[in-house]
Amino acid sequence: MENMNPLYLLAASAALYLLAAILPVFFRQRQKAGNIATHIVCMVAAVAGLASSLMQLMGGGAASTKELFISSIPFFTFSVKLDGLSAFFVLGLSVIAFCSSLYSVGYLSHYYGKRNVGLFNFLYCAFILSMLLVLTSGNAVFFLFAWELMSALSYFLVVFESEHEESRRAGVLYLVMTGLGTAFLLAAIMLMYAYAGSFDMTNAGAIPAGIKNMMFALFLIGFGTKAGVIPLHLWLPAAHPAAPSNVSALMSGVMIKTAIYGLLRFVFQYMGVQNQWWGAVLLAVGAVSAVLGVAYALMEHNVKRLLAFHSIENIGIILIGMGAAFLAFANGLKFAGALALAACLFHTFNHTVFKSGLFLGAGAMQYATDTKDIEKLGGLIKRMPMTAVLMLCFSLAISALVPFNGFVSEWLTFQSLFAGIAGSRSGVNMLSMLFVAALAMSGALAAACFAKLFGISFLGKPRTQAASEAREVPGTMRAGMAVLAVICLAAGLFPGVFLKAIDGVLAAMGCGTLAGQLQGGVLFAWVPLETANTGISPLGLLMLLAAIAALAFAVVRIAGGKYVERKYGTWDCGYEALTARMQYTATGFSKPIKIVFKFLFRPSRKLKTRGGTQYHPDSMEYTVTSESLFEKYLYDPVTEFFKKLSRKTKYSVQTGSIRRYLAYIFTALLLLMLYNILV
Repeated sequence: MENMNPLYLLAASAALYLLAAILPVFFRQRQKAGNIATHIVCMVAAVAGLASSLMQLMGGGAASTKELFISSIPFFTFSVKLDGLSAFFVLGLSVIAFCSSLYSVGYLSHYYGKRNVGLFNFLYCAFILSMLLVLTSGNAVFFLFAWELMSALSYFLVVFESEHEESRRAGVLYLVMTGLGTAFLLAAIMLMYAYAGSFDMTNAGAIPAGIKNMMFALFLIGFGTKAGVIPLHLWLPAAHPAAPSNVSALMSGVMIKTAIYGLLRFVFQYMGVQNQWWGAVLLAVGAVSAVLGVAYALMEHNVKRLLAFHSIENIGIILIGMGAAFLAFANGLKFAGALALAACLFHTFNHTVFKSGLFLGAGAMQYATDTKDIEKLGGLIKRMPMTAVLMLCFSLAISALVPFNGFVSEWLTFQSLFAGIAGSRSGVNMLSMLFVAALAMSGALAAACFAKLFGISFLGKPRTQAASEAREVPGTMRAGMAVLAVICLAAGLFPGVFLKAIDGVLAAMGCGTLAGQLQGGVLFAWVPLETANTGISPLGLLMLLAAIAALAFAVVRIAGGKYVERKYGTWDCGYEALTARMQYTATGFSKPIKIVFKFLFRPSRKLKTRGGTQYHPDSMEYTVTSESLFEKYLYDPVTEFFKKLSRKTKYSVQTGSIRRYLAYIFTALLLLMLYNILV
């Protein structure tokens, strides 16, 4: 085993995903048996992928490359490559694929007899395989092929429940946006070949600085579209809620991270950090996405749309870490750059875990209540206690609270920004302080948002009959979420283990390591900075908080005397009993923040009364709406322009005349021949 090439396990993983994809063909008449068999094979494939990535990460060996297919067509050569960076992302993919497949055994039972479960499982397994190929592509041609395959398969999964208008509209929007992103990637890769003479992703050659700047912009737009950064985020809050929850977990947890992988692979590793403004742009895009993403999430009452906007927020946090790394390396601050890159990678993994868990939890809530509307839930903690505990764990993790993993990676991001501030010029320092403030604001708003999500959904009284009749979801669904919750807790309490693996990735990427700066081994992760010996220990903080809580409880019991239980109505205001309609709503919870950010949400209110008199109507309907600035002032004008252009050119171009069509083709050929002669 010591001398085994990790590519063998990777190949086994890919083969098993392929087997799982075609397995439903043999179970066409037995949906349940086929579903179970498919996802068992998928879990075995995930374990093989996990072993392959861990072997590469812990082994510290050189990158492994293998030619899969060599054709006589120029440049059409498919090869896979497993190095530290790709192994790190394969690790996240394998963890989520395992947990999502375990979850799917129970989750897909509500499709039996209603939809083609076999077709769904084929698309599901092929989608995972396509992401594996994206993360291990050995050249840019294969990368683009796998990228398009991933996009096409995810589109079919988004529109799988095509009877819903929401799914169809989301699918069209996703298809348009992902096609736009791919066009920019294709342009960047063509420039890459034109100046470097190769599609190899390891050596940029003598590409001029101006062309590299252009390629950076193209890669940022192309990958930023897939990542869902603002203002290229339009598809994300539409597609994630429309897809089945196990697919949403893969899309938000893994697929949008392939864009982060692409930026690190093509920009950081291939082109190298050339200018400070690259880092400043990444920081600015990350800060805007983080703050606006969580602000829009606070206004949402659809659980999955809320989580989708939080994906935008966390992609912003990841880009803040990446931008800080670019800025630090451009200024020659190697330690600050390595720390920022470690924070970026650690938060990438952490978000993969807790966001996938949240989407699986949202699927469990919808499975039990048949609704995604927070306002129609309530009291689920008594009816779904284990799901409630798991959702609380994920909510604490994404809110960056001790002792979960989100706290550690966000803390590292803060420290990397401070380290960059200590060694940069005053102008850069002032800019970095703004990004520190943006990161702090996004963290505070995230905590408020998940207090709303958990409090309104799980606490209080049921607001609808569906919520009052909810039952705990099948055991496999809970087990899939529980594995992710354990990882969130383990990464928060023992970050040293994960940071050691990340240190190997940093070394493989040639940007230094943190080995000399990390103290305390497995249990404690002290990270002293060059300017001040600041540090943190999540396990130590947890023990301190537990001790304070126990001491406070003991003081209260001793000072309060004998405990006597009394039952009475609290704040009943003369009513005989409190009802669900008297509870705080999600709209009421977010109202103060909506008032503060009214310039962003442009809220409008409408009150309708029916019957009775002006002051004593029989019923009232109060509606609050908000508008998206990006849709109204950016996308709608562009869409309207192309609609008008299409209507005007329709009759001049689409004439129905075969002679005119042949003339168009002939003219295009002449222009191409003329271009070849001149060039």
